[in-house]
Amino acid sequence: MFDVAIIGCGPVGAMAANLLGRAGLSVVVLEKELTHYPLPRAVHLDHEMMRLFQSAGVIDRVLPDMIDTDGHMHIGADHQVIRYMGTVGMARPFGWSNDWFFYQPELEAHLRDGFADLPQVELKLGAEFTGLSQEDGPVRISYTLDGAEQQVSARWAIACDGSRSPVRKALGVKLDDLDFEEPWLVVDAEVEGPVSFPPLKGVPEAADVQRLSVMMCDPKRPATIVPGRGNHRRWEFMLLPGEDDQQMMTPEKVGELVGAWMKDVPHKIVRAATYRFHGLVAEQWQVGNVFLAGDAAHQTPPFFGQGMCHGLRDIANLAWKMAAIIHDHASPEILVTYQPERDPHVRGVIGAAVAAGRYICELDPAKAAARDAEMVARAAAQAGQHQTAHDLIPAISTGIILRGSPSAGERFIQPMLEDGRKLDDLTGDGWRLFVKGAASAVAGVTTVDAAQLPDGGAVLAWLESRAAQAVLVRPDHYVFGTGDVAGLLDARQRQLGLAQEMAA
Repeated sequence: MFDVAIIGCGPVGAMAANLLGRAGLSVVVLEKELTHYPLPRAVHLDHEMMRLFQSAGVIDRVLPDMIDTDGHMHIGADHQVIRYMGTVGMARPFGWSNDWFFYQPELEAHLRDGFADLPQVELKLGAEFTGLSQEDGPVRISYTLDGAEQQVSARWAIACDGSRSPVRKALGVKLDDLDFEEPWLVVDAEVEGPVSFPPLKGVPEAADVQRLSVMMCDPKRPATIVPGRGNHRRWEFMLLPGEDDQQMMTPEKVGELVGAWMKDVPHKIVRAATYRFHGLVAEQWQVGNVFLAGDAAHQTPPFFGQGMCHGLRDIANLAWKMAAIIHDHASPEILVTYQPERDPHVRGVIGAAVAAGRYICELDPAKAAARDAEMVARAAAQAGQHQTAHDLIPAISTGIILRGSPSAGERFIQPMLEDGRKLDDLTGDGWRLFVKGAASAVAGVTTVDAAQLPDGGAVLAWLESRAAQAVLVRPDHYVFGTGDVAGLLDARQRQLGLAQEMAA
């Protein structure tokens, strides 16, 4: 019997295999397709995902095929900047640029290569899920492979099988509809030059529109223009009332829409597909020992590029808890914190994306003009207050955190060290206790004297700004809590259900 069965080997499932396998758990991955999907779908990740790639040991594989860019800009009906979430010149407290773009087939290949050499991870290609049972504890998963019905057992199963998730349907889990559905045409192209934007007004001096994700909030046809790695570009065009999906995907129509942005620049259409942008969240993310992750658990409008990020956060949340149960004898009950921690987080971001989607998709010219005036006035009132899209991501508010302590549930910083490495490269990525001064060793926790870190004093300054003696950081890089050492370790022991000797 395996520790974990993963159903689906897209980016979320492959990342799960890397994190769990690297943690020493035995893993089987069931993927119905023989090869990964050959065309791009998701294109954007943020700094938190780059940090998770560090944790999974795959950062050196994925980084050469990614490009960091400069944030997001929303343009109103008269080509005036109405919202700017740029990152040029801003600090990088988490060690990475805020926004990264990639080509999904390359990313999936790198993630699969990452766990290919882990002996405890077994990948079964062509294995199509047909059902499961878990009446007596372990999860028994049925699947077909080479025309034969087979079965595998695992302590836990994670469904990473996409928005149409057969596992979710087999469990009878319903989706909570957050009342957003808009049809869009998504086009990927290889381009040999810059995009031709119309004359834009109010663009900040430091902003380079070629390095931004640009949302054209034009009631004539809302559209997004997204940079990509190499010569890859993406366009997303809102379908207008009465337009037919199939007709909008014809080469002639796609060429007309993209050509308006390319002028005389040579380009080749790689893919064109229509989608319904949704806001949906599963009512249950855990049924017994089966967990939903990624698009199987939630679907996010893409206006802040957080769809895949949500799925990778799901996996990071589950992986360290499963490892703690297997290796540290933590209580299996800690897994019931998965949905309470992740669901509010996901809903908060989806809520922000839906709110943006409602004003982006405004087709009434008068209402669009009023929107633009309001947003320009708001931006003027907030002049000097720099915002990025990632400021919209909330902290964890419940679960395995020391509620009430300053910064509990926030993402912890990752400063650059004097030798060019990042903090996690020095300390590892398990439980870490950063202390103002020396502290005794604790089983299962890496203890670090913040004053001795070669980081220019960034962690020490972080502690001093919270008036805290210490900060305890979870393996997924979220702050468990701040305060005195004894109180933090006692709270960790109690919340994980650890035996007394683990904290001795």
